[in-house]
Amino acid sequence: MKRSLVLIATAVLITGCGGGGGGSTAPQQGGSPAKVTLEWWHLSTADPLKTLWAQRAKEFEAKHPNVTIKATVLENEAYKAKLTTITQSGKAPDLFATWGGGVLRQQIDAGLVKDISSDVADVLPTFTPAALSAYQFDGKTYGLPTDIGLVGFWYNKKLFQKAGIAQPPATWSAFLEDVKKLKAAGVTPIALAGKEKWPGHYYWAYLAMRIAGLDALKQAAADHDFTKPDFVAAGQQVKALADLQPFQKGFLGAAYSTPDGQAATMSNGKAGMELMGQWAPAVQKDSGKGLGDDLGFFPFPAVEGGKGSATDAFGGGGGLAVGADAPAEAVEFVKFMTEMDNHAKAVESGGVLPVLKGEESAVKDPNLKQVATQLAAAGGYQLYLDQAYPPAVGQQVNDSVAELIAGTKTPEEVGEAITEVAKSEG
Repeated sequence: MKRSLVLIATAVLITGCGGGGGGSTAPQQGGSPAKVTLEWWHLSTADPLKTLWAQRAKEFEAKHPNVTIKATVLENEAYKAKLTTITQSGKAPDLFATWGGGVLRQQIDAGLVKDISSDVADVLPTFTPAALSAYQFDGKTYGLPTDIGLVGFWYNKKLFQKAGIAQPPATWSAFLEDVKKLKAAGVTPIALAGKEKWPGHYYWAYLAMRIAGLDALKQAAADHDFTKPDFVAAGQQVKALADLQPFQKGFLGAAYSTPDGQAATMSNGKAGMELMGQWAPAVQKDSGKGLGDDLGFFPFPAVEGGKGSATDAFGGGGGLAVGADAPAEAVEFVKFMTEMDNHAKAVESGGVLPVLKGEESAVKDPNLKQVATQLAAAGGYQLYLDQAYPPAVGQQVNDSVAELIAGTKTPEEVGEAITEVAKSEG
């Protein structure tokens, strides 16, 4: 779910896209609207969004009797693989979850995504600029946001207390010391879905932000060079963490949202913390017992001497894009999903964070309030690297960092591998 993304969802009808884009229509007699089937792909496999979005789809169908919505609901890795396969064949679903950034840009350049600028011009002013930014290119809009947030550490207060940790660490060196304290107390410090790779890239990305700074990541996107000393230093700190063996037993084969995966390990009190996005509490609750009041949140620590600001945020949200050949009803559904009355209910449920101006009061969960507050105070914002960069580059970041954590790549080799792919794509 990345980030699932925990994004959007509706009925759990696992269906193929039937060739993608365009829906299906049949002329009706008596001037009534033609029958339309909308194929909707998304990643909200967990409640509250799974049920909530299913309800939204039924409500839309009730208002538009000619429309049938067929949902394909997949967890993060399966979703990305399936979407990549269909887009490479030159097609796209009528409606699909997107994280925006370089991946969406590549789909736009391939002619697979509808420019909805004129269709949504009337509602664009209702969104916060930060939420919209990942879906706008060259002054045009190619999707609307349904979630925005950031990645940080979700931790078990009871286990921290057991290890004698009075308050969450504010610096990286203090963080490493706390990992040692947790181990000494017989607590697995960190839950990690090593099998899925994207959760591991968060560590390298955040350390690169803290050590090299946001401008360095933007520069690397332009000059395709990830071998500079600050990037190597980020890898060295990931290695320093991995060398402490902080992750749960079998983490290299662990998925994210499965009953024995990262979220469940955290949810069932078997690890002290996990580095994850704003959807973490919902997925924890869905995949395990849940920590209740023992769950806390703290931002990724500052790195002493680093060029990046401790207030810079890393993360993203989720949005809905429309396939280039989709019928007009697909755009109407995107607007329906993001109407204040509908979206605020999703915020109240704890499933997503505000993307509309004035929605802040709908955030009820104290941890999510903390995420929203940190997001509002962020000095800079970096989209997930596996979405900000072109797909092949993002995948190489994930793969290389996974090998670094597993001990099969050096920090220098990580930078070299990413640079090689970036230059070939550039």
